[in-house]
Amino acid sequence: MRRFQQYIDGAFDDGSGRFDSIDPATGAVWAEMPEAREVDVDRAVTAAERALWSGPWAAMTATQRGKLLYRLADLVAANAQELAELETRDTGKIIRETSAQIAYVADYYRYYAGLADKIEGAYLPIDKADMDVWLRREPVGVVAAIVPWNSQLFLSAVKLGPALAAGCTLVVKASEDGPAPLLAFARLVQEAGFPAGVVNILTGFGPACGSALTCHPKIAHIAFTGGPGTAAAVVRNSAENLASTSLELGGKSPFVVFADADLESAANAQVSGIFAATGQSCVAGSRLIVEASIKERFLAILKSRAEAIRIGSPLDMATEVGPLCTSRQRALIETVVEASLKAGARLVTGGATPGTSGFYYPPTVIDCDGVSAASVETELFGPVLSVLSFETEEEAVRLANDTRFGLASGVFTTNLARAHRMVKRIRAGVVWVNTYRAVSPIAPFGGFGQSGHGREGGLAAALDYTRTKTVWVRTSDDPIPDPFVMR
Repeated sequence: MRRFQQYIDGAFDDGSGRFDSIDPATGAVWAEMPEAREVDVDRAVTAAERALWSGPWAAMTATQRGKLLYRLADLVAANAQELAELETRDTGKIIRETSAQIAYVADYYRYYAGLADKIEGAYLPIDKADMDVWLRREPVGVVAAIVPWNSQLFLSAVKLGPALAAGCTLVVKASEDGPAPLLAFARLVQEAGFPAGVVNILTGFGPACGSALTCHPKIAHIAFTGGPGTAAAVVRNSAENLASTSLELGGKSPFVVFADADLESAANAQVSGIFAATGQSCVAGSRLIVEASIKERFLAILKSRAEAIRIGSPLDMATEVGPLCTSRQRALIETVVEASLKAGARLVTGGATPGTSGFYYPPTVIDCDGVSAASVETELFGPVLSVLSFETEEEAVRLANDTRFGLASGVFTTNLARAHRMVKRIRAGVVWVNTYRAVSPIAPFGGFGQSGHGREGGLAAALDYTRTKTVWVRTSDDPIPDPFVMR
């Protein structure tokens, strides 16, 4: 059985406790993980604060920080296959996806490596003749970066990359579900040459780890990806240290298909948008909103595609859908799908759990037209598509915005004017037109409403990890007048 360690202040150790990690493909224990508790969290935050203000990291130029990030990017690329296999084994995410995604993660580190010495201040044309005034951008401080199990090397890169480019230090908390790849990534941080304490990586549970980290008095910023319920607790904890927060909280993304769309292309995008990663993606296009005149034709295409998907071992490159990460996630999906069908929704395909070991659930499509179905509102984080239809563009907009979330959305139409209208009217942080799930380190990413606030990716993310300092310099040689002498 594999044993993993946490990484604090440049060294590896077993943590205050240990816990088992489950292989989602078999339901069996495959590895033992370090369990961080309050004492470990305090050691990590203390190390990060010390590295921020003293030692080699504090003395580095922005260009030197960038060179370390370039080195880390190269190591991620060189070790992508090993990291991909660990992520697949510990989370059930299929190897063909983890391999491609982790290889692309290196580009995020390269982007922020190049950005490190381009985070600029500003000279202010102040309204006082004897003053020079400028703004310095300085690191916001010690960052708590909390990532979920899904796509964790990507979701940590969009926090680590900009934070390190800005000069911050970090304590990264991997999810207790499937932390293996992020704990293994710590060795690459060490190999790249980051000074001790700059990056600390641990994992653990609830109050003893997560809460202890987010309310720690030395944390200046919290970057969190996860669910709205946990995010609310994170925000409450931040009242203890007044840390700023950036929150990426998932969604219930609308996928709008008009009658004039290229249906084959839209179907491919919809299959990718809901069944890739077994639906365990924050941007999963889980609500299909299709024009009524083409609904049955489009559903027939989706049914055929869904039933042709190959379900199997996530380590097999031929597998297209693997298991869910946890048994509790499958239990939630089963409960919500059953409730939706009892409420009157129609099962188009899927819905029956395969009689195999592991946490598998088949690609499922549910027609929810005219029904108040729980699957339309609940973020299931699984391969379940809820279908609604519309007659008019106005109705399509209303259905798209009928959610408390606002992370991502898709619009499929060949009408350019309509596409622009939909982009303007849909309330979501990302709108994809005639495509879906496209990402880039250059493009900001984030949501509205219950999908959180703040942005990851692009220059804006790096600026979020800085704060400005206003510098005033008096340039006159004349003595400052006595303030109590009237003239």
